Amino acid sequence: QVQLVESGGGLVQAGGSLRLSCVISPRTYSNYAMGWFRQAPGKEREFVAAISWTGGSTDYKDSVKGRFTISRGNPKNTVYLQMNSLVPEDTAVYYCAARRGGGYGLSEANVNYWGQGSQVTVSS
Repeated sequence: QVQLVESGGGLVQAGGSLRLSCVISPRTYSNYAMGWFRQAPGKEREFVAAISWTGGSTDYKDSVKGRFTISRGNPKNTVYLQMNSLVPEDTAVYYCAARRGGGYGLSEANVNYWGQGSQVTVSS
């Protein structure tokens, strides 16, 4: 049974930073594109960032470009989301996601596994 285990998140003031981590468990040697989605209160879940299995390709939501960085760990079944210059509009539950296969494209329709969700709250 594949699980995505998230850690990180919390409460931070505007302008601050947080880092989210996500591990595929058990460790796998299969290719997985991984990334993050978020859902704010009263809103639909939206794509935030994605990274290919090799780490060579990434994709970001326009509003987080230049502030958020997605990266792979070693071993590759770990992914991080470094969030800098946070603003109150970034407040949401953040979900790790994984899709079997190559490339970096992620959408709710093609995600195979979801993490449990991590609350990120940015105060003004």
